[in-house]
Amino acid sequence: MTIFTDIRLRAAALLAGFALALSGCFMTPGKFTSELAITGPDSFTFTYEGEIFFLGLSKLAQMDAGKEQFTPNECYNDDTFEPRDCSEEELAAQRADWEAGAAERAEREKKQAQQMAALMGGIDPSDPKAADELVKILQRQKGWERVVHKGDGVFDVSYRITGTMGHDFLFPLIEGFPATNPFLQVYLRKGGQVRINAPGFAAQSPESGGLGTVLGAGSFAGLAAMGAAEEAREAGKDPAAIPGVPQIDGTFTVRAAAGMRILANNTDEGPVAGAAGEALVWQINPRTSQAPTALIAAGN
Repeated sequence: MTIFTDIRLRAAALLAGFALALSGCFMTPGKFTSELAITGPDSFTFTYEGEIFFLGLSKLAQMDAGKEQFTPNECYNDDTFEPRDCSEEELAAQRADWEAGAAERAEREKKQAQQMAALMGGIDPSDPKAADELVKILQRQKGWERVVHKGDGVFDVSYRITGTMGHDFLFPLIEGFPATNPFLQVYLRKGGQVRINAPGFAAQSPESGGLGTVLGAGSFAGLAAMGAAEEAREAGKDPAAIPGVPQIDGTFTVRAAAGMRILANNTDEGPVAGAAGEALVWQINPRTSQAPTALIAAGN
């Protein structure tokens, strides 16, 4: 078994755990630019331009579904750990194990498909038209100005919405989907204060629900010991990257109109003054460990 194949198998085996742990369809940003502008004491504009990855619609999540043919794993030399040809006895033992687990695999795949369909507003992830159905759901909701499926669960979107600050705000919020896995949370506090959390704009924090968090650092440490990290570095890639999953890479900006006060934030540089007010800017990448947060006094 190759190292990257092992990564995929680990992820596929944890798919049911994703549904239970996250209680929703797993989503994560890819390359993006996003901005929240608090334009007045009772108004805001939010934009998101870029990629959103849906695990349930990716090949990574469905790699074992419908697998009917036996494919032997690689065998290795006990002393050098180099790949070698498997003996007839080893191949026979692998086939026997595969055949013995057929019923269990079929039942597990059936349950996973039912769980994911229930969490995706009734969309069956195994349906070839599943991505088109999701595009239709998003396009009929206000704010989604562009939704294009790029393939393998990655969607290119343009989202823009302007609203009042009379209620809390979450993004993304998709019709028929549980309100989980948010990229952005805006909470209104008494006294005109606005609390901003962006758990989805961090790759490694426990609150972000990032794929690395779900798989666990121990998984990556184990894979690194097997040589995956070195192979990734030689290829010029992030050692913790998972094939088929776009890496988070973007910019998140919060703008506060003139006269508002930024009470707290966790940017590296702090507020940047401008003619129309102050701005907070976070550069997000796979090493981002803290989710962006801010507290703004937007009104009296």
